[in-house]
Amino acid sequence: MQRLAADGIDVVRVSYPDLIGTDRARDVLLDHLPSACDHGLAFCRAVYHTSPQGDVVPVSGGLDAGLPDITVRPDLDTLVPLPWEPGVASCLADVTDPATGLPAPESPRDLLRTVLDRCAEHGLRPVVGPELEYFLCDEDAASPSGWKRYSGAAGVVYTAGLRADGDNHLLRTLRLLRDMNIGVTGGNHEFDGGQFEINLTHCDALSAADRAFRFKSAIKELARKEGKLATFMAKPFNDAGGSGFHLHLSCDNGEGGNAFDDPAGAYGLSATARHAVAGILAHAPALAALANPTVNSYRRFGPDTLAPWLIDWGLDNRSAMVRIPPERGSGARFELRLGDAGANPYLLIAGTVAAALLGVLTGDEPPAPLEGYGYDTARAAVLPMSLPAAVDALEADTELTDVLGKDFTASFLSYKRNEIERFQRHVTDWEFTEYAYHL
Repeated sequence: MQRLAADGIDVVRVSYPDLIGTDRARDVLLDHLPSACDHGLAFCRAVYHTSPQGDVVPVSGGLDAGLPDITVRPDLDTLVPLPWEPGVASCLADVTDPATGLPAPESPRDLLRTVLDRCAEHGLRPVVGPELEYFLCDEDAASPSGWKRYSGAAGVVYTAGLRADGDNHLLRTLRLLRDMNIGVTGGNHEFDGGQFEINLTHCDALSAADRAFRFKSAIKELARKEGKLATFMAKPFNDAGGSGFHLHLSCDNGEGGNAFDDPAGAYGLSATARHAVAGILAHAPALAALANPTVNSYRRFGPDTLAPWLIDWGLDNRSAMVRIPPERGSGARFELRLGDAGANPYLLIAGTVAAALLGVLTGDEPPAPLEGYGYDTARAAVLPMSLPAAVDALEADTELTDVLGKDFTASFLSYKRNEIERFQRHVTDWEFTEYAYHL
């Protein structure tokens, strides 16, 4: 308290992720922080079941139980000042069910903890490096959505500076995120106009999820301060590609070494690494529901999109779903390219780690790696190509859902099936344009 006050902090923003990875929060005046830590902050549990449009989805434990509370306690180990909000510091929170004292069943952060505990039982400590892309948009009254891409420049992939960023968005954002101390290393303009990628350092899996969650929240908040929109939506524009959420995963063997490295192993990878890859491939259809969790996610898939829609792996091959970068030794890892930027970081990492762990426990070897350019259905199976198919695959994969937990899985499936039903009833702009005049 004294340190925060001396630093000019008089408000602490207590934040936690909901099911879709949106931050839910409360601003607490500094004098009331001790009470928030001791007794917790009360939120309605149905916040986990609330859609982006404010609908309360009928998930078990919410409406049917009379909209009970959850208890949210600040995790002061995660406290950081917000460089763009004078006098405000932010921290993450732990969420419990006051009736049981246990973590709330839908808590994404606690789900990841549970999966990591399973890994620890087998001597594995996952290390994750997230890569996230997003689009920046300006207001546009002429657009049906009210927004247009911040830059329409083409051919600007892997560039920096004013060439594709006339307002220096990237420089300002990098400096503010650096001062927030969430492990940002650098960034660049991505493939399409108005699209950016900012990288985070690799670290233990829970810290990586925390950083990715806070990164996404910060990017959106900084854009709002400037009257812009930053979106991690998978594919927001018909005339542009999608935004990915790639995960680099390795494992510490508990002795400071990389459990994925073995100079004598096939491809320079240990048996643990190869089994982990086999696990990802085996559970990829179910994993798609967590990695590609929206109706829009599947607009990103298709030939020549550089978004993986086949279940394959390759050595330094960006057309594969699982890519093995060329580094070995301490840098041995795989890159899962399946996820889109709209994924909840905690759920994507939890699902990926769970699938890898199942592969290690099963001990299967992956098939031969992809050679050459991929996207050939004669060489690899096709992933689910819609959210309904992915949700069905998740429900059917009892091995994976046993690791994720039945309570969480039931809530997630109910939430997503409601989302699908609402979309299927909605009349889209495409339908009106296609049919209204001629029919």
